[in-house]
Amino acid sequence: MKTDNRPAFSSLKGKSPEEIFGALPTPCYVIDESALIHNCKILKSVMNNTGCKILLAQKAFSNFDFYPLLSEYLSGTEASGLFEARLGREKMPSGEVHVFCGAYREKDFDELQKYADHIVFNSPGQLKKFGAKAKMNGKSIGLRINPECSTQNDHEIYDPCAPGSRLGTTREQWDRNMTPELLDMLDGIHFHTLCEQNSDALKTTLEVVEEKFGDILPQMKWLNMGGGHHVTKAGYDIETLEKCIIYAREKWGVQVYLEPGEAVALNAGYLVTRVLDVVENSGIKTAIIDASAACHMPDVIEMPYTPPLFGADNDNIKGEVYRIGGPTCLSGDLVGEYSFDSPPRENDILVFGDMAIYTTCKNNTFNGMPLPDIWKLTADGKLIKLTCFGYNDFESRLGQCF
Repeated sequence: MKTDNRPAFSSLKGKSPEEIFGALPTPCYVIDESALIHNCKILKSVMNNTGCKILLAQKAFSNFDFYPLLSEYLSGTEASGLFEARLGREKMPSGEVHVFCGAYREKDFDELQKYADHIVFNSPGQLKKFGAKAKMNGKSIGLRINPECSTQNDHEIYDPCAPGSRLGTTREQWDRNMTPELLDMLDGIHFHTLCEQNSDALKTTLEVVEEKFGDILPQMKWLNMGGGHHVTKAGYDIETLEKCIIYAREKWGVQVYLEPGEAVALNAGYLVTRVLDVVENSGIKTAIIDASAACHMPDVIEMPYTPPLFGADNDNIKGEVYRIGGPTCLSGDLVGEYSFDSPPRENDILVFGDMAIYTTCKNNTFNGMPLPDIWKLTADGKLIKLTCFGYNDFESRLGQCF
């Protein structure tokens, strides 16, 4: 199979998948340490140039074996609830822990405060319910705003500014529900409106934030610009990002935070699989692999998108065209359609790229599919096994634990 120098595979340095991964049991994830370092150096330069702080959004990447490495570059972690907050505090103890949740449960809130430094509320109602307790315990308190500025042309499922969104407080809601007492509790404002976007979308959003909340921001200590910034993608306009950060810092005197997930681990992982069978129906040829889109790369179906595949093309479909599908009973368990220079055969190794993000933290055991083990590809080329998943991991999710 031909070599592949696309960004998703550039860290392989021209070596073939069989050469690097051929001895691994499949399916398995492989996290590429050198790719993480490459991304973190870019993010660290943004921090150095602007004075901002950048946090790892654990919802995208939460493989804590790499947290000691990430802590050398990043300011801490962002969590979406109690368990992620605990993971960030315990596995990256030197960093800050910021938490945002659409709504907090009373039974979790006291424990959450053991781990969190910043707690961001979604609504004035949640701020009123929990804010005083968190403030009394020395937490920095924020409120998520909704600037009602959609900059996405697709993927509405990931658009927090879509009409009727439950996420964030609009200015109308602010004016109707905020009181001087609630405002006095606030240390910061949070917005998160982007998804895999360039900095022009941030610039547009920041202009609307200033228009709608510019009277509030001078009273704040920090401004969290959320995630969705594709900072480490080739072609991303870092200069505009840095100008936005510096503008906010100088205009309102705030500490600026970013909390990307994808940018930290972009193109830093692989899903290594093998072909089990090749079938044909109505002229459509499908290679069935030992991994599942539905189970092991759920964003492929949820988003949806077609991930890069080493040595195959999904942009310019021609030549030997095959669908790649999983072994589950779900008819739609399809990774995508690809063209090959030579047709895939039983036992061939196939490697999907950009599999560090939204995979290990979202996978499942539908149909009793095993969880793929996770391996580390070290910067000096060694493969180290990090997990040992098996039947017990499937069973324990479904019944009593003694």
